[in-house]
Amino acid sequence: MLAGCEEKLSTVHPAGPAAQAIAELWWVLLAGSVAIALLVAGLVLWAWRRPEGAVSERRFVIWLGLAFPMTVLAALLAYGLVIGERLLPHQGPDVVSVTAEARQYAWRFGYADLPGRVTDDVLHIPAARPVDVAITSLDVIHAFWVPRLAGKLDAVPGHVNTLRIEAAAPGEYAGLGAEYNGPGYRGHRFTVIAHDAAGWQAFLEGDAP
Repeated sequence: MLAGCEEKLSTVHPAGPAAQAIAELWWVLLAGSVAIALLVAGLVLWAWRRPEGAVSERRFVIWLGLAFPMTVLAALLAYGLVIGERLLPHQGPDVVSVTAEARQYAWRFGYADLPGRVTDDVLHIPAARPVDVAITSLDVIHAFWVPRLAGKLDAVPGHVNTLRIEAAAPGEYAGLGAEYNGPGYRGHRFTVIAHDAAGWQAFLEGDAP
């Protein structure tokens, strides 16, 4: 059970704005579900102990069976739409474009700012800048996921999906192919290295590995 708390693959230890938004959504949903569960448990206990005729069943059905869940779902929908908008890959002057090509079982990354340069199982990005990852697959469906930087997105053969990631600070971040597709998928991992400005420039000039 403690293996699920490992920080390098934890969605509740965000290291970038997209992952931060997802973590906020997770905590809001957790708090809401706990509050609703306690409310329902309290109502069940009250129903067992209430005096006969203390409340109208019709009012119970209208307010707690219809009004309450519709209000909660509407609020969650609005909040989810706001979070979703923050995760979309909008255009901007600082956006860096890279490619991620999956296969059984490895990743190959390319760089729009450095044509012809590819790296295997290691993705280089600049820190504190948005990065659009164009994701595809050579064989079967895989899934690109860096839990501390962004959500998960499928790599589909013959199709390109784009995911916006961003690292708030330089460092190394663990990624994995989070899609079961046969023996060997558990080792389908990669590393994202976020460079500071000098390190990114050195990478573009071919001075970094």
